[in-house]
Amino acid sequence: MRFRFNERKAAQAAAFLLSRHGGQLNYMALIKLLYLADRAALIERGLPITGDRMVSMQHGTVLSGILNRINTGPEDSKRFAWFDYVSPPTDYTVRLMAEPEVDELSEYELGLLTKIDEQFGHLSQWQLRDYTHTLPEWEDPHGSSLQIEPADILRLEAFSPDDVRRIHEEAEAGWLIGRIASGRNWK
Repeated sequence: MRFRFNERKAAQAAAFLLSRHGGQLNYMALIKLLYLADRAALIERGLPITGDRMVSMQHGTVLSGILNRINTGPEDSKRFAWFDYVSPPTDYTVRLMAEPEVDELSEYELGLLTKIDEQFGHLSQWQLRDYTHTLPEWEDPHGSSLQIEPADILRLEAFSPDDVRRIHEEAEAGWLIGRIASGRNWK
C-alpha cells in the first residue's frame, strides 16, 4: 500500500505542531507526534496526513522521509519545502522557521493534529519512544529499520479484509494519479 508523500503538507503539519510548542521541539518528539497523527488518520479515514513511509527503528516508529530530511538537512542542489518551515536540528531541537501556513491541511487534519498533541504532546521524546514501542506494528529492527505496511496497521486494528483491500486500492489509485500529475516515471 503506497501513499503519495506530500512534503509541503508534512512541513505544514510539523510547523503547526511546533507552533503549539512555542516554536521549538525535540525532533524525535516531533517525528513521533507526526507518526501518531498519520497512524490515527490512516485508521480513521484510510488516508494518512503526510503519506510518508512508516518504519520501525530502534527508538520506535518513525516517518522515514521526514527523518531523512531532519538528518541530512537542506541540500544546496535541491530545495525542500520542509526547510521553509522547520530548521535543521541544533542540539536535537528543531525550530519553526516561518508562521505555519495550513493551506495543505484540512480542518479534519488540523483537528487530528491538535488531538494528538493534546494527548501526547506533553510527553518527552523518551516517553514517546517507549509508547511507540507498545504499538502493535512496531518490531525491533535490531539496529536497522523495518518498513511498516499500512495494511498491517489496519489488520491489527481489526479492519476486515474487504476494508483493507478497498483502502489499498484507493491508496494505489491516489499514488498513481500523483505520479502521473507530477510527470514522474512509472517505476
